[in-house]
Amino acid sequence: MSEYKKVIEDKVKSKQAFIFMKGSPNMPMCGFSARASEVLKAAGADFGYFNILEDMNLFEELKAMNQWPTSPQIYVKGEFVGGCDIVCELFESGELKQMLA
Repeated sequence: MSEYKKVIEDKVKSKQAFIFMKGSPNMPMCGFSARASEVLKAAGADFGYFNILEDMNLFEELKAMNQWPTSPQIYVKGEFVGGCDIVCELFESGELKQMLA
């Protein structure tokens, strides 16, 4: 296991939800990251975040692990859920709140 894989696994297990994004929830650096973090807030998630711009090697490992080429990447209860569009759909359908419960 690479050191990055261990770091990623520790991060996603540290909170109810976790978002790998550009920037931070308070200062997002892309529209998709902004929207996804707002959806997590609206769903009442206790979530952590990592700014992928601070470590692109970690982001490369994340992309390979999930076979997902873009950011943000969102986890709920340690499981990879997807990106912005999927999390928004889950929120609108009510499924995200069920997943967080």
